[in-house]
Amino acid sequence: MASDPYAGMAWMHMQIVEGFRRLGHDVYYFETTSTWPYDPIRQARVYDSDYAVPYLARVAASFGLADRWAYRRSFSDKEWLGLTRAEAEELLLTADAVFNVAGATEIRSEGLKVGRLIYLGTDPVYDEVSFVNGGEDGRKVVEEHDDFVTYGENIGTPECKVPALPRLRARTRQPVLIDLWQDGAASKNAFTTVGNWKQAGCEVELAGEQYQWSKHYEFLKFIDLPRRVNQKFELAMNLAEPETIHHGEGTVVPAYGITAAEKQMLKENGWRLIDAPQFTTDPWRYRDYVQPSKGEFTVARDLHVRLRSGWFSERSACYLAAGRPVVTQDTGFGTVLPTGEGLFAFNSMADIVAAFDAIKSDYERHSRAASAIAEEYFKAETVLAKLIANLGF
Repeated sequence: MASDPYAGMAWMHMQIVEGFRRLGHDVYYFETTSTWPYDPIRQARVYDSDYAVPYLARVAASFGLADRWAYRRSFSDKEWLGLTRAEAEELLLTADAVFNVAGATEIRSEGLKVGRLIYLGTDPVYDEVSFVNGGEDGRKVVEEHDDFVTYGENIGTPECKVPALPRLRARTRQPVLIDLWQDGAASKNAFTTVGNWKQAGCEVELAGEQYQWSKHYEFLKFIDLPRRVNQKFELAMNLAEPETIHHGEGTVVPAYGITAAEKQMLKENGWRLIDAPQFTTDPWRYRDYVQPSKGEFTVARDLHVRLRSGWFSERSACYLAAGRPVVTQDTGFGTVLPTGEGLFAFNSMADIVAAFDAIKSDYERHSRAASAIAEEYFKAETVLAKLIANLGF
């Protein structure tokens, strides 16, 4: 959350932490990554915590967790900030569970002693495929953890050809703090989404076939959507030119910005572009962008689409919680989530057109359906209580 200080990361982590706390658990947020943190002011990864720690303290406090965080400068002097070293290391050692979100931190490899270490797979497929292919990344993940949980709800089932990691204990989904997203009627007549145009670093190969990570491959398949549907569409992304973006030490999935030619192509096809960095460095300004939207239109990564992982976007779940209908690319999530009212999965342009025809025919009904899906399937207290039960606590 502090090493990559973007609003989506803040919401992902804080909704987990606060969700557990609402269930009555004694919960803390720790960051012990050895990756150099990104500083959005200097626009580079840096060998200090001058931006990361104040940012972490501010965000944690805004979620009511002012005294429940710790940051370890594993990339340099190993100093603990927030909690003292003694407090933090005692908590890691004696906790009933330590959830390693996205498996992003090699906790034991950093020399930290923990009890039960649980991999919370928020970005499934990459580690699973690496492990089955005999890759070093997958092997290290499996050796590091005691139990595995995944947001890829079809992984390891007949719906998806990606095998589950060993010791998979639960398939779960993104916990959302529903009350923090509810905001009455939409005030903007546009379907929006937030993301990066082009990224690299997590492409995978399975059974001789290549699967892409960057979303731009999928957006290009539906580039003329605004010409097909009488609806405004807005993409919020980093509009910086690729040559101005600096990737520092430890950047695993670099984002490349967008070229002038690509911007022009999008605009000519009717897309409105918004520069996301103006609001994506603060979780509450990010929420203020999502809430007024009429709904979300987005695509998914090729690896989730073709491998049918069942993964669903946390950002999309937040749109649903705000009562905003979502039209998103099919990853097989229809096996666990209801579709066709409030939430639409598409595989073709015809599917998208049909979804918008349905929404326009009775927007209020689909808005209510979106809220109901969020309440039943993504409410943090429900999702996390089930997860704890599946883990045997």
